[in-house]
Amino acid sequence: MAAKATKLMRVFKSDDAKFEDDWKSVCDRRVDSVLDVEEDVAKIIAAVRKGGDEALRGFVKKFDGAALDKLEVTPEEWDEGCDQVDSADRAAIGKAAMRVREFHRKRIPSSWEMREEGGGYMGQRVRPLARVGLYVPGGKALYPSSVVMNAIPASVVEVPEICMVTPPREDGTITPEVLMAAKVAGVHRVFKMGGAHAVAALAYGTESVPRVDKITGPGSVWVATAKKQVFGQVGIDSEAGPTEVCIVADKSATPAWLAADLISQAEHDELAQAVLITHVKGLITRVQDQLTRQLKDLDRATIAKKSIKARGAIIQTKSLEESIRLSEEYASEHLVLAVEDPEKIAKEIQNAGAIFLGHYTPVAVGDYIAGPNHVLPTGGTARFFSPLSVEDFLKRTSFMKFEPPKLRELGADIVRLANVEGLTGHGASVELRLAKIRRARREREAARDLEL
Repeated sequence: MAAKATKLMRVFKSDDAKFEDDWKSVCDRRVDSVLDVEEDVAKIIAAVRKGGDEALRGFVKKFDGAALDKLEVTPEEWDEGCDQVDSADRAAIGKAAMRVREFHRKRIPSSWEMREEGGGYMGQRVRPLARVGLYVPGGKALYPSSVVMNAIPASVVEVPEICMVTPPREDGTITPEVLMAAKVAGVHRVFKMGGAHAVAALAYGTESVPRVDKITGPGSVWVATAKKQVFGQVGIDSEAGPTEVCIVADKSATPAWLAADLISQAEHDELAQAVLITHVKGLITRVQDQLTRQLKDLDRATIAKKSIKARGAIIQTKSLEESIRLSEEYASEHLVLAVEDPEKIAKEIQNAGAIFLGHYTPVAVGDYIAGPNHVLPTGGTARFFSPLSVEDFLKRTSFMKFEPPKLRELGADIVRLANVEGLTGHGASVELRLAKIRRARREREAARDLEL
């Protein structure tokens, strides 16, 4: 059932007859119907692929609003930008980078091998990708934190070349704080471009921009669509969509804090989604009142209000258990457990990009300085995707070696399995070798008999 017109967020009750349909509409975060850019993105990618730097500069001027002679930030520009950063801001960026680096160093996969009796030798080699491209959004806000979160996992596993793309300002410069974050996070090269054309340049390369092996980082629907279209030519982390938060609250929650947490995600983008699930009826009106009050003084009130009205929702449930069940179905990018015993509940959660436990852990803690990555699965993909990590910048290669005794031991089973699948050529490749092994064995036995 919809809320009164004076209230910002829609309210749905889980015991309403129409709830299943209403809940499905909340869980369906696809933005295809809101903005269909598939065809336009395909044209941009094709133009960059064919026209290289010339086409790229044209798109930077058209979409980013900057006329550029050079697409790459020079060392002098980089140093000059870093020098402009306030010392306290520099320290905060450095502290965030340090904590994120410490977190991602905790578990780096390593190569391994095993040997079996009879001459079996196998394992995996784990190596960093040779070159990666990081997309850092711009436009509606500035994101030095996204630089830190994207670059540091790649830096930790020593990717040889880390390239970053980000939209320039109209004067053709990059925000100093973004350049500072790139410096401390281990980025090697920075390019002035955003949108689908930046993704195309990274995927196919131009005269100035090197082709990369993988593209990571969130962005607009144009960026997400471009990443999807170039996947296969390069790797991508995931098809990131608009940011989202799901808050599960009980009677211990503070209405003003809940409203602030909803707004903190809604202010990102008009397509962001903020959802509150609670069985405490009294919280709902107070949260709605707090939303109205807090939005009055918000710098990005217009964006947040559009997001909350069009995409936000409050779900009134019958119990905390039902709230948890619905949050699992929603599979949120950010899940806030504003409850009395968050540690106990968190152990039950299977579908969430990141979980924020308790009343003193707002999403902003994870966005900036806690340590875990803030590049997270969106749109319900937390059911099968994970946060960005060092694994995203590594590749694994399996290897194996069989000596004759090991092939003799297992060869018959290989041939049988190949024949089951109707792939007799597979079986023949083993049979030929087994025949030689058998001949060699007979020859050795004959030689021993002669000696006797």
